[in-house]
Amino acid sequence: MPMESVFVEVAAMLAVVTLIASVGLMLKQPLIVAFIAAGILLGPSGLSWVEPTGEVELLAQMGIALLLFVVGLKLDLHIIRTMGPVALATGLGQVLFTSVFGFLIALALGMSPVAALYVGVALTFSSTIIIVKLLSDKKEIDALHGRIAVGFLIVQDIVVVLVMIGLTALGAGTDAGSENLAIEMLWVLLKGIAMLGLIALLMKYVVPVVTRHMAQSSELLVLFAIAWAVALATAGEALGFSKEVGAFLAGVSLASTPFREVIGARLVSLRDFLLLFFFIELGSGLQIASLGAQIGPALIFSAFVLLGNPLIVIIIMGFMGYRKRTAFLSGLTVAQISEFSLILAALGLSLGHLESDTVGLITLVGLITISGSTYMILYSHQLYGRLAPLLSIFERKNPYREGEYDTDDSVRPDIVIFGLGRYGRGIADKLKAHGSKVLGVDIDPEIVRLHAGEHMQMRFGDAEDPEFIETLPLKKVSWIVSTARERDVNMAMLKTLRGEAFTGKIAVTANNDRDAALLASAGADLVLRPFADAANQAVDWLLEA
Repeated sequence: MPMESVFVEVAAMLAVVTLIASVGLMLKQPLIVAFIAAGILLGPSGLSWVEPTGEVELLAQMGIALLLFVVGLKLDLHIIRTMGPVALATGLGQVLFTSVFGFLIALALGMSPVAALYVGVALTFSSTIIIVKLLSDKKEIDALHGRIAVGFLIVQDIVVVLVMIGLTALGAGTDAGSENLAIEMLWVLLKGIAMLGLIALLMKYVVPVVTRHMAQSSELLVLFAIAWAVALATAGEALGFSKEVGAFLAGVSLASTPFREVIGARLVSLRDFLLLFFFIELGSGLQIASLGAQIGPALIFSAFVLLGNPLIVIIIMGFMGYRKRTAFLSGLTVAQISEFSLILAALGLSLGHLESDTVGLITLVGLITISGSTYMILYSHQLYGRLAPLLSIFERKNPYREGEYDTDDSVRPDIVIFGLGRYGRGIADKLKAHGSKVLGVDIDPEIVRLHAGEHMQMRFGDAEDPEFIETLPLKKVSWIVSTARERDVNMAMLKTLRGEAFTGKIAVTANNDRDAALLASAGADLVLRPFADAANQAVDWLLEA
């Protein structure tokens, strides 16, 4: 039964969500899944503790507005420029493929054209929040496949905002009558252009001055950011675009300021807390009985998303000249639908375009695909190891696109160094000063470009990739040095090199004594421990002095 006090209701809600989220954490699941599950448990289909109220709905709307604001704030056009062709091709190609075939599948399942259109579009968007979190945890956000994934996720974010504008205009035109639809959509377009022009002027003449003043106090800066997001969200709704679009444009307007990272870091926790209420409200509105009838279609759509979305990315990237490994790891990041898909479904319900059953179907697909794709990304390298032979048909004989990062390797190296961060670069410079011929390898394309421009032999590649290691000129190499501190990366490299009967010596880097012992037993000739080695050297100097 519902709680008499809103405060007690929220307190009980938070307690249950915390418990379910802790279970989800043990299962390595994103919090979105736990939030929706908590909403189902707390709603009429479960304990009936939560009913849609004005307070919960307000918090949910604030969460959505902040989500779009942070997305706009982190809109890094530099990534789209550096990853331009592949980000646009994979982003737009996957959106087109998924929406068209998703629409046709929905029609084949007996849905109305409007509902099929919503479902097809909802299947196209992947969760930027989840993907960035998973890639960051795996230290792959700066890898080539990580940069490509972030690039086409940004393209998807832009597309979803445009879709929201279009649907809002369509809803307004439908309310006014079909004969006024074109006029209404044209009017929304003109208002949009005017709003964009005004924001552009504010970005150039007003926002820099105001943010510099507000930045004198970090608390005031964050308060201003929230006020700015809510103000433009209100303006967006008043002009007929929706609060979400206005909040997104508010974020974009601050994205060019030097304070965006500070604002974003401070708002992420607040965004996640408020989004909790959106997902709980969404889950509480689902009826278990109606979801049972949607299991069959949900499984069909989920299989399409889990297999079809990665496949189209792999095909596009293979055609563009990327290695099958890069294409596969990038493709796995689109094997789920996102929180934007659920927001889109909620928007369709509020506009009268969708029934609650269709919203339940999209939510069920979200639960299945987010849960499944999380494990696919976490164990992506193991999956690739099993599927690599089957993926060769998607790779060109000459994957030239990744070769553009390599420098001339006509001079045979004496030493190969994996990882050209501060530690690796320091080792490379010292070795070069002593006359050694060094080949640097890094998984970050920007580092490869930087050092290649400084007259150093460079290759773009991953120490975990056996096929890449096979392409290296190792016949005369006396040492291979890995400065990566991830134990699994070094273990994979050791296994590959020993399998290839590499005759030189191997040095790897470890964070602690336990990892050092495991790496030594796996065949490492030398284990470097940067902090421990530096401390020992410092002690020697102090005692000598």
